[in-house]
Parts: sequence; structure tokens; C-alpha cells
Amino acid sequence: MCGIIGVIGRAKAADCLLDGLKRLEYRGYDSAGIATLVDGAIVRRRAPGKIANLAAIVAAEPVGGTTGIGHTRWATHGVPNEANAHPLSDGKVAVVHNGIIENFQELRSDLEKKGHVFASDTDTEVVVHLISDYLAQGRNAEDAVRAALGRLHGAFALAILIADRPDVLFGARKGSPLAVGYGDGEMYLGSDAMALAPMTQRITYLEDGDWVAITKDSATVRDGTGATVNRAMVQTALSGALIGKGEYPHFMLKEIYEQPQVLGDTLRALFNPAARSITLPPMPFALKDVGRITAVACGTAYYACLVAKYWIEMLARVPVDADIGSEYRYRAPPLATGGLGLFVSQSGETADTLAPLKYCKANGQHILSVVNVPESSVARESHVVLPTHAGPEIGVASTKAFTTQLMALACFAIALAKARGAIDSATEARLSTALVEVPSRAADVLHLDAAIRAVAEELAQARDVLYLGRGLLYPIALEGALKLKEISYIHAEGYAAGEMKHGPIALIDQHTPVVMIAPSDALFDKSISNMEQVVARGGRVILISDAAGIARAGKNAAHSICLPKLDPFVMPILAAIPVQLLAYHVAVLKGTDIDQPRNLAKSVTVE
Repeated sequence: MCGIIGVIGRAKAADCLLDGLKRLEYRGYDSAGIATLVDGAIVRRRAPGKIANLAAIVAAEPVGGTTGIGHTRWATHGVPNEANAHPLSDGKVAVVHNGIIENFQELRSDLEKKGHVFASDTDTEVVVHLISDYLAQGRNAEDAVRAALGRLHGAFALAILIADRPDVLFGARKGSPLAVGYGDGEMYLGSDAMALAPMTQRITYLEDGDWVAITKDSATVRDGTGATVNRAMVQTALSGALIGKGEYPHFMLKEIYEQPQVLGDTLRALFNPAARSITLPPMPFALKDVGRITAVACGTAYYACLVAKYWIEMLARVPVDADIGSEYRYRAPPLATGGLGLFVSQSGETADTLAPLKYCKANGQHILSVVNVPESSVARESHVVLPTHAGPEIGVASTKAFTTQLMALACFAIALAKARGAIDSATEARLSTALVEVPSRAADVLHLDAAIRAVAEELAQARDVLYLGRGLLYPIALEGALKLKEISYIHAEGYAAGEMKHGPIALIDQHTPVVMIAPSDALFDKSISNMEQVVARGGRVILISDAAGIARAGKNAAHSICLPKLDPFVMPILAAIPVQLLAYHVAVLKGTDIDQPRNLAKSVTVE
């Protein structure tokens, strides 16, 4: 959720911190702040709202110093105001924090009894006072940090500044990600490689339980026992250029329009055009021996898992259990040794996906992940990674990450089916060729933008919207409803079309638009029946189909969005694009904050 940046070295810290925070704003934008060391004193600048507010304050009241920490916040404890904005400090210690300190009430009570006075409503402030308390007892900075960390329960990433130690910056990780960056006479801390990309591409990712003391020339990493450990340095491929919107008014629209390119990039990494076959990375297990799959993800990525469940079960005849990560981690289901855990994540840092991954791994499952950040925690914990090659996705509402996840999962389903002998080479070639068509057909769908914008004008007036789909398109109905909710704040629900008669039909009247995602496949006649039932009750149908489906629907559809005709196998990828554009244009008409919708953050690293 929250974004962390830290620097110790030679250059003016404030400039580096603000640049890093701009890159991390997608992680949280309730408030932001920086703290630097100036002549042995901690100097802070904080502001509620977005980074621009903080930048204006820093411009009006500049801060010096070459050592500092910064933070962009997604609020967990305490309202998003200046008092609760990070860095939190008592004048001796300053802390920024991503995560949740679960036992903060107990710690706060103990510290208040000792005379500590708290200035915020946050859980983070207990870390400040804990370290200060240990320093007051005569411990040195390293011992004080280690002792304080030992008393914290929960998931957290921390960057810590101590006024009396201008030569060192501390960081710690338990659950939430944190990376160390290596520069020339300067060192960095960051929530992820994107924040550090302008300064360095040499990164060390802390492992769970690690804490680090960095100087301007070195980093000393210790594990939870206090023992010094070596962590590998990696070279990140992220560019140092600040990601921009280019000619687009919003990142979300830019990322929607990038889909033809990134879908092609993802496919090229897995498709052998000469053999018309799928080639997966080397695996430490035999695909043909996979007898059951547990697919786990959250949010939009979970809907990608639902599509994959249809693909894998239909093609490879392997049963798939698709689970929401936040539920799976507490159900602790029994697992047969040798099964496959399939984990899907854009960031690779989602806490509710990481916990099930570790559970599956500990219970003898092979781990395959579909992830957009190859250096992420999910990727590093996996036996095999299928990268999505979507590039940085800044808009909170996932678009290109989702469709590239579908592309990678489609490739996996084909390869699994072929390895198990469930399909022959001719079928593999047909399905692979269908995937090859997707990028260019996705570009064709983008040409429908103006027509979709016109449909959005009616949808923007609605209070409630239903999305319906069957088979492979049912998860796309769920995704369409989620997109509309996320960025337009209109209540929307997605249903399997056959379930309409089992409850949702009670909601249908002339004020409730129904978005029907129904290409002319084997289930289309049943979809027509559902449409007729909607129309009979005064509902207005927005049909997303191909030309044949629209012709057969006749006057049942008040509006139609015509997709290119493709193999039904790949239609979920194509159909995702108009529901994205529909949500986008409704949100534009509603005047909402599209890239940074209220209460949401890009990477959910806390529970």
C-alpha cells in the first residue's frame, strides 16, 4: 500500500525523496511527507492529499540535508490529515511505515505509562517511541532498532532516521517489501525498484525478517536473530525515466491503449511461431504429472484465475480450485503432495496472495506464478515464473496487467493440455494461432472508443448496473462490474447469466441497465433468452458481441458494441477491453479521479 523512499549520501535529499514519491504515488495518496537530517535535527514537511501538495510546501519551505526518508500514505490507522502523515517523529527518531502493527494498542499503553506523549492516531508512532525509549536507556542505535523490531507484531516495512546518527539509515521488512539500492557514494531504500530506478538499477531485496543499516557506502543486512547475512544484488530492468501519460489524459486510458503491444510482447515470450506451439520456461516438475491445480489471487487477478479454470478444465481436463487469497489463507485446505499452486499478481507483493503461496509451498506444492514484476516477492518465492511483460501499470484499476495475465494463462493451459495428451498438435496450433490474432484484433476494438463513449452517457445516469456473462465470459462480467465500481463509484454486480433468474432479476427495471457479454458461441441461444427476460421487465440491454450475435439479438439490445469475430477460446481477452473503456468513459463523465480512485491503492501489501 504505502510507499517508502530513503536516501543517505551526497546530493540534496529532498529532491531525491520527492522524485521517488512521485513514482510511488500509485501505492497511496491520502497524505505524504519527508524528513531530513539538518545539523543533527530532524526537519519534516508533510501534507494531506497527493504528492503535489507536499511538493508545494517543500518549494515554499525548502529543507536541506543529504539524509532523509519519505512516504506516501494509504491510511490504515487514523484519518488522512497532516498529524497522521508520515514521517512520524518525536524529534529524536523519525519513521515511515508500510503495513500494520497489530499490537500497537498494547505497546502504546505501555509507553504512555512511561510518559511518552503521542501526537497522532497511527499505529506507526509506537515504533518511534519504542526506539526512543531504548535510546534513553543507553542503548546504541543498532541495539535500539533491533530491540524495538523484536516487539512488533504484524506486517511492516520501515525506514528509520535517528537524529544522533546522521551516518546511518535503518530499514526493516516483515511481510511488506523493501529494497536497498546501491549508488556511487550514496545508498537508498525503497518500497520497490520503481522508486529507485532514477538513482540506481543495482538492488538488493530484503527477505522476510531482515533489517538493514545503510551508510553512504555500504549496507549491512541482519536477519531476525541479529546475524549478519548476505543478500544477492540484482540488476533491475526498470528505466530511470519517470513514467508519463504522454498524450493521454489519464494513465488508465494510456494503459488500455498499450494492450495490443503488451499482449504481443507477452505472447512472443511463450509462443514458437515456427512450430505454432507454446514453449514454457524450464520447470522442475513434469507438466504431465500435474493432477490438480490451486489457483489463488485477489481482485482482478482472481478473475483471471476464474478464466484460467475454464480453460484448464476444458482443455487439459485437470481440476482447478480457484480461490480468493484473503479467504484461502485462513481456510488452510488439505493439499496432496505434488499438486500445482498457481498464483497471479500484478505487483507480486499482494499480502493476501503471498501468504497462500507460502502455505502451498510448505505443503509440497509446486509453485507457478504469473506476475508483472520479475523481481517481486511472489516471483522470488516461485519455482516457475510466467512474466506478463505489461510494463509498469500506474492506474490503480488494472487493465493491461489483466489482459496479459489472461494471455500468459491461455498459453499455460494449452501447454498443459498438450503435455497431458488432452489435445493434439493440430488443436495446439489452432489455439495458438487464435492467440496470435489477439493483439491486432485488440487494436480493432480500440477503434470502437467513440461508440463506447456514446454508450457510457446512458450508463453514467444509472445508480445500479448488472453485468451478465456465460462460460468463459462470466469472469469478464465480474471484471466489468468491478471496473465500474472502482472508478465511477456506481454500484455494479456481475453474475453468471444463468443465475439471473435465481435472484438478480428482482432488481431489473427501466432504471437498471444490463451489460450482456455474449459473443455468438455455443451458449449464445441461452444468452438471447436471458436478454428477452430482461427486456420483458423493462430493462435496457447493452450487448457486447460480434456481428453475428448482434444480428441475432435483433431489437433486444438498446445498444450494441461489436467485437471482431475470433475463436471463442480467446474471446475473454478481447471482451475485457470494451468493459474497461466503458468504465473509463463513465468515470470521465462522472468527474471522478480515474487513476487514483478514492480509498484504493495499487499494491495491497497489508491485510
